[in-house]
Amino acid sequence: MSDFKVAEDGINVDATLDAKGLSCPMPLLRTKKEIGKIASGQILQIDGTDPGSRNDLPGWATRAGHEYLGEKEMPGYISFFVKKG
Repeated sequence: MSDFKVAEDGINVDATLDAKGLSCPMPLLRTKKEIGKIASGQILQIDGTDPGSRNDLPGWATRAGHEYLGEKEMPGYISFFVKKG
């Protein structure tokens, strides 16, 4: 059992960011850029391989006024879900 928030099944995403293979701080920097391209209330999916994102993304989302919806373990990467505030 992990301490990480697990995303619900069936989240309808509005945009997807491929951050696989990027190391800290690049996944977070790219996420900040991508979230600016979507409307308030829309959901961004971030696919990444950097385990540091498990700490970085939830904290940033909260501080930036967005809603962190959780993560899903996928084969070879993790999908994170952020709803723009």
